Amino acid sequence: MRKLFKVGLVASGVGALVYWQLQRWFTEEPRYEVERKVHGVEIRHYPAIVRAETLIDDDKADAAVNQAFRRLAGYIFGANATRSKIAMSAPVTQASVVTFTMPRGRTLADLPAPRDPRVRLRSAPPRRVAVLRYSGRTTPDRVREKELVLRAALAREGLVATGEVVSARYDPPSTLPLLRRNEVWLDLAPAS
Repeated sequence: MRKLFKVGLVASGVGALVYWQLQRWFTEEPRYEVERKVHGVEIRHYPAIVRAETLIDDDKADAAVNQAFRRLAGYIFGANATRSKIAMSAPVTQASVVTFTMPRGRTLADLPAPRDPRVRLRSAPPRRVAVLRYSGRTTPDRVREKELVLRAALAREGLVATGEVVSARYDPPSTLPLLRRNEVWLDLAPAS
């Protein structure tokens, strides 16, 4: 009986670990269409989405990014006018702002107002994006390195990026680095 209990406990622990590390399979992401793939880069079309965003106080400091993330997390966990919880979705994006995409079907009209004035709700228009995926940790140097790879691939195809590079993270920081899904995005002009 004791051996059976230990086996059950180990199996439960392994199951919880697997679920914890593979949470992304249970997290909503915005839908998109892939226009094409070139040199390891996807050209995607995203529809209009609603997102919560906050400015990063100092884009060079990890602490500032973490504070921005916590502000947005506070909003979806109930720091809003109706104290309602909003489902987490992926990715969390970062450029000069940190953004959380709101779940599909949510609109500016039906989302509760943030209690923190530094959190804004915004409707983002449809966009065409060049995307390079990678795993591991996301650091400013790693994002810069991947941005250069992405820009080189776009230059080979005669595609011109607009705007700043965006870092997209799909997994919580507790995910093992080898299993993390990260991307760098550059907006492209609409296809003619």
